[in-house]
Amino acid sequence: MAQAINKPAAGSHGGHGAGHGGRHEEHHDQEAMKTFGFWLFLITDVILFGTLFATFVVLRLNTDGGPTGAELIELNGIIISTFILLTSSFTSGVSVLEMNKGSKRGLILWLAITALLGAAFIYLEVAEFMHLVHEGATIGTSAYWSAFFTLVGTHGLHVTVGLVWMVALMLQLSRRGITPVTKRKVGIISLYWHFLDVVWIFVFTIVYLMGVM
Repeated sequence: MAQAINKPAAGSHGGHGAGHGGRHEEHHDQEAMKTFGFWLFLITDVILFGTLFATFVVLRLNTDGGPTGAELIELNGIIISTFILLTSSFTSGVSVLEMNKGSKRGLILWLAITALLGAAFIYLEVAEFMHLVHEGATIGTSAYWSAFFTLVGTHGLHVTVGLVWMVALMLQLSRRGITPVTKRKVGIISLYWHFLDVVWIFVFTIVYLMGVM
């Protein structure tokens, strides 16, 4: 009778272990699906920016007799903004390296530096927009300026969303530390940030260099 009692106990223990392994596998699958979902989001963003770039290229000569980009845009400030954003891409990569080393403090520090650089980029972009409006170029001035403000402003909005996201992630890291969930989130925000840097390179080349020089 003792054996009859022990057998179900052993079976119960094996079932518990299988259940634990199943939950771990299910959690891993959920994290993978969330990462896949983010890739789908990036694909839609590529389509969005591709459409905005195509629109700008078509409308770049339609100034309606008003001011052109070459007349109003100050390229020196744009070069500084570009340097700041590309530097933030480097610091974002360093934050991932710190995470892989298991350094929560280093991870949060480099994310904070990345966020500060991103905030500086947004500040310069807002200053540029204010300068253009002061000079008489608004989103309603001509088709060219409509395309300009829409394209550059959409990128700036994405950077702003990334900043809010990054700050929220730093708060979560400070409370929970480096876990599989926060690791996934850091990897995703880093990928998102690199994507915005790539988009800005196209903005800098097509909108500013080709349009101003």
